[in-house]
Amino acid sequence: MEEDPLENEKGLWKLSVDGSSCISGSGAGLVLTSPNGWTLEYALKFGFKATNNEAEWEALIAGLTIAKHLEVQNIEASSDSQLVVGLVSEKYEAREESMTKYLAYVQSLKSAFKVFKVVKVPIAENAKADQLSKLATVKELEKN
Repeated sequence: MEEDPLENEKGLWKLSVDGSSCISGSGAGLVLTSPNGWTLEYALKFGFKATNNEAEWEALIAGLTIAKHLEVQNIEASSDSQLVVGLVSEKYEAREESMTKYLAYVQSLKSAFKVFKVVKVPIAENAKADQLSKLATVKELEKN
């Protein structure tokens, strides 16, 4: 009899995501942590203008895409975005076309994982991903 992956938390990767949008640009912060504590951190600057909600979606998609390429089987993504978590967990219904498209894309990525969970976390518990997302939107330092 196969072990239930949800019972075996040792195999669960954690993905913490945050998006950021401001006058100087938009970006994402991602922290992907393996079951044994190995961590990847990303600060991604987007080459396009995004709203805060779009930046949150882009952050989740980027993190899930990285996890998929690493052949992660079990993942729990956390975000401080009530909207993104509500839509992915089907507590909310997508009303805007852009939100429907983002949701469909995340749903298509979901099939790459045996275990897929998205949970809402308070902003305070998402500090590292938030810092990385802000770092991504800082104007580039001038070269000397």
